[in-house]
Amino acid sequence: MTEPIHLAVALDGVGWHPAAWREECTRPREIFTAGYWARLVAEAERGLLDFVTFEDALGLQSTLPDGVDGRTDQVRGRLDAVLIAARVAPLTTRIGLIPTATTTHTEPFHVAMAIATLDHVSRGRAGWRVRVSPGRTHARHFGRRDFPRIERLPAPGDGPVARHIRELFDEAADAVEVARRLWDSWEDDAEIRDVATGRFIDRDKLHYIDFSGRWFSVKGPAITPRPPQGQPLVTALAHARIPYEFAARSADVVYVTPHTREEAAAVVRELREIPRDGDPLKIFADLVVFLGPDAAARKARLDDLDGAEFTSDAAVFTGTVEELADLLEDWRRAGIEGYRLRPGVIPHDLKAITRGLTAALRRRGLFRSAYEAPTLRGLLGLGRPVSRYARAVT
Repeated sequence: MTEPIHLAVALDGVGWHPAAWREECTRPREIFTAGYWARLVAEAERGLLDFVTFEDALGLQSTLPDGVDGRTDQVRGRLDAVLIAARVAPLTTRIGLIPTATTTHTEPFHVAMAIATLDHVSRGRAGWRVRVSPGRTHARHFGRRDFPRIERLPAPGDGPVARHIRELFDEAADAVEVARRLWDSWEDDAEIRDVATGRFIDRDKLHYIDFSGRWFSVKGPAITPRPPQGQPLVTALAHARIPYEFAARSADVVYVTPHTREEAAAVVRELREIPRDGDPLKIFADLVVFLGPDAAARKARLDDLDGAEFTSDAAVFTGTVEELADLLEDWRRAGIEGYRLRPGVIPHDLKAITRGLTAALRRRGLFRSAYEAPTLRGLLGLGRPVSRYARAVT
């Protein structure tokens, strides 16, 4: 078997088309229940996918780049992504769980402890999709910072909005660095739990991280023991140079959004040219997918219900699973290592991925027949890092 393609799904509501909730197969009355999310993740694990991601943000969904649009005919509202992941973790055994957590307006200590806890609860299957929140609307939920109004994204040129976004990604890089240091601040054998001597921990194996930067000053150590993976997977969505640089500096996996094979090759070249320490960055392409012989007709019907043709930051694919398998294999030759697929309608397109696409790829020798590793890092071929503080002591 040649090197397999990595597959993940991005879960959001009842699908990525804004009118998906009006399809008969969906369950919009259940999206704010734990059972709904448990069933979706169980389906993804049934298909042997590498991981699922859970969308989240610091404001309601909107068709505007910054502000509430007032629409009442689209899904609005979400459950907290980290809490969803923690709820479904004990119900699964192998699939990775990657919630979105925003660095803007949040404290990296809290986020780091939440992701570390998720890694313990899932026994080594946690990740973090890092997100920034540039809009003035979200800032006003917290009242601590005043942001410029965002008229459109990505911000053009080197104006004040572009500088503002660069600062947020610099802040995000510091937040990730704080989290990584905190995850290392307990050595693996810091817990002794020796009843006879009365020693629960070896205090010499807990370390201050002493991080001091422009946005954060964090002493440490963590209040949660070192995660089973050592370092939970850090991931990021990137569309342009500033987030590309952030991903190369801070992430293990980046999700990119080319619309053609040529664009995919160009993005891969640009990312590979950015200096980076450690393991090579894993490059996943995002695709919104409507699958089946009637895919185009289904999407057209949903477009009519929504009153506009659906477009996305990522490429939108309509077609059969065999045609999608052709595309994935083609883009793989351009350097794409994996794919994060966004189902247009859930559960229809999710099941088409887990039951149809995976089988099509398996027939080509491009997808697994069983999980190869118990941890998320293991599934992606990444080793377990040694604590930086343990190395320093040694």
